[in-house]
Amino acid sequence: MPPVIAHHSPRRAALTRLGGIALAALGGASLLACDKLAEATGQRAGFRGIDITGADYGREFRLTDVDGRERTLADFRGKLVLLYFGFVQCPDVCPTALTRAAEVKRMLGPDGDKLQVIFVTVDPDRDTPEMLRQYMAAFDPSFVALRGDAERLKATATEFKVYYKQVPTGSSYTMDHTALSYVFDTQGRLRLALRHEQTAQDYAHDLALLLRPA
Repeated sequence: MPPVIAHHSPRRAALTRLGGIALAALGGASLLACDKLAEATGQRAGFRGIDITGADYGREFRLTDVDGRERTLADFRGKLVLLYFGFVQCPDVCPTALTRAAEVKRMLGPDGDKLQVIFVTVDPDRDTPEMLRQYMAAFDPSFVALRGDAERLKATATEFKVYYKQVPTGSSYTMDHTALSYVFDTQGRLRLALRHEQTAQDYAHDLALLLRPA
């Protein structure tokens, strides 16, 4: 599956700092998306996202949360998992994705408690545990942030076919990265890849389908 990449301009990156979390409410994605993705992979009737049930990737991760605990997918069994890769200083795409995730949780009503949003940083050098803790709290306290060292991040990205790359911006840098959201069902099976340009309504629709009894 070809990557859907979020590109960030140097100017935007320079404007974004942790103190600018208010950007989360502003949205305004600048994603360069590949809309041929769904056509290439095929969609099964019902889902608005990309049905990747049975994929031979995205099977597991082993990363550390902000409290220093090692977490795996098995820790979240029984919940729908919405997994996203990004970084705190992302100027627009990541805040938009997390704002949408919070809205989706609200739209699910009582079933919102069955949704676990997980944010994996592709910038562990700058995204410290405390910074990630504050960042998640700005969207929803139930959201979990995970990080790993360079080796573990690379292994996780490879497992999920996620692209990320550090891009110099003068004296600093930004990150290009895959902007898909992955969805696991309550049994821990990878089921969907949701595109960044899809709406909160699209996301909630697909998650509600996954919560229906078989």
